[in-house]
Amino acid sequence: MLTYDLSRADKPLYQYLYECIKKDIINGKLPTNEKMPSKRTLADNLGVSNITVENAYEQLIGEGYIYTIPKKGYYVSDIAEQTIISTGKKKKLNIDKKRNKDQYVFDFSSNRTESDDFPFSVWAKLMREVISLREKQLLTVSPCEGVEDLRVAIAEHLSSFRDMHVDPDQIIVGAGTEYLYGLLIKLLGTENIYSIENPGYKKQRYVYESNGVECKYIDLDENGINVDELRKSKAQIVHTSPNHHFPTGITMPISRRYELLSWANEDPSRYIIEDDYDSEFRLNGKPIPTLQSIDANGKVIYMNTFSKSLISTIRISYMILPEHLANLFFEKLSFYANTVSTFEQYTLAEFIHEGYFEKHINRMRLRYGRKRTRILEIIREVFTEDQCRIIENGSGLHFVLELNTDISDKEIQDKLRKKKIKIGTISECYVNEAKADMHQFILNYSSLDIEGLKNALIQIKKIIC
Repeated sequence: MLTYDLSRADKPLYQYLYECIKKDIINGKLPTNEKMPSKRTLADNLGVSNITVENAYEQLIGEGYIYTIPKKGYYVSDIAEQTIISTGKKKKLNIDKKRNKDQYVFDFSSNRTESDDFPFSVWAKLMREVISLREKQLLTVSPCEGVEDLRVAIAEHLSSFRDMHVDPDQIIVGAGTEYLYGLLIKLLGTENIYSIENPGYKKQRYVYESNGVECKYIDLDENGINVDELRKSKAQIVHTSPNHHFPTGITMPISRRYELLSWANEDPSRYIIEDDYDSEFRLNGKPIPTLQSIDANGKVIYMNTFSKSLISTIRISYMILPEHLANLFFEKLSFYANTVSTFEQYTLAEFIHEGYFEKHINRMRLRYGRKRTRILEIIREVFTEDQCRIIENGSGLHFVLELNTDISDKEIQDKLRKKKIKIGTISECYVNEAKADMHQFILNYSSLDIEGLKNALIQIKKIIC
C-alpha cells in the first residue's frame, strides 16, 4: 500500500500527493502496469478525503503517468520511452546573450529618450479614459492593419505636419520597424534583391539578412545614395533615409530624389522604402517633403515610428503602402495578427486627436534645439577649430564629430572604453573595412548628460593631443 507523510505538505494536499506518486513512478518504485490502490482505499490509508486522491489521480492521468481501465481501476503507464526531466535542483545555465555587460559613466551612442521628456501624466489620463469609455473596443481583436482610430489619427497628423495625403487604409501599424520590415519582405518577395545605404543603420542589414534575402550595399556621395551604383547592383528594392541619413546626417536634395524616383519607375518590380524615422526633429525651418509626397506612381513605401518622437519603449511604428501593395497585403498577409496592444493603440490615437502629440513635438523640438546649441558650445570650449570639425545640418538627434588625429578609430574607442566612455564611429556603419579610420564619431544627444559632457570631451582631447 502506498504510504506518504502528508503532514510535510507545504502546498495543497492533492498536489503534494500527485508529486509523491509521480516521483515514485519516475524513479521506478512503481513499475509499469502495476495496479494502483482505489481512490477510497488510498484515501482511507492516508487519512484524506476521496476528492484529494481523485484530484491527484486526475492530474497523473492528464500527464500520462497512470491510466485507467473501466471497472478495473488505475494502472502505472509505461514511461520508459519518455524523456525524464530531473526533479532535483536545476543547475544554473550558461546562456550567452551576446550583450555587452560593460558599465559606462558616459555614453555618446545612446539614442533613448529621457524619462523627463515623456508626458506621463497626460498619457496616464488618456489611458484611464480609454479603459473607462472603450471597454468593448479594448476587448475586440485589432484588425491586422491596426485599429481604425489610430490609423485615422496618423493620416490626419501626416496631412497637417508632412503635407502627406494618405488614406487610413494604406496605413499598417506594427510593433516596431523591424517587424514591419519582415512583413515587407514577405509582401515584396525574397527573390528580389534589396539594397541599403553604406554606411547605414546596421540593424536594417541584420533584419534583411536574417530573412534570407540578398542584400547589396550602395555607397553614398555628398547627396545621398548613389543612383548609378544602385543601377549596377541590379537591386529591385532600395531602403533609404532621404531626410536625415544615419549616420552621416546627409539630407537628399530634390534633384537626387527625382533621380531615385526615376530609377524606381524604370521597372514595375522596383520600390523605394523611405525611412523617415526622426523627421519631426528638423530644428531649422519646415520639415522637408517626403519622397512619398512627390511619388506619382505608387513606388514609395513610407515608414516611421513613435519610438523616437515619444519614447523608445513605445514600440509602435507604421508603414504606408501604395494602393496596389495595400490590396496585395490584405490578400496575402491579412492572417497576421496585429502586434500592438489595443490599449496602446487607442491611447495613442487620443494623444494625437486631442493635440497632445503636436504640443509634445513642438516642446521637444525647442528643448532639443537648446540642448544642441549648448552641446556645440561645450565642444568649442574644449576643442579648437583645427582639432575637430562638427558635421551637422540642424536636423535629427545626432551629429558627427570629426577629429584631426592620426590615431585609429578603434584605438580611440578602446582607450575611452577603459575610462568607461562609449562612443560610436561612422566607420563601424560600413559593411566593408575600406574606411576604417575616418576619425568621425557619432554623437547622439537625445539623452546626453550635459553635466558630464565637458569631462568626456576632455578625455577625448587627451587621447588625440
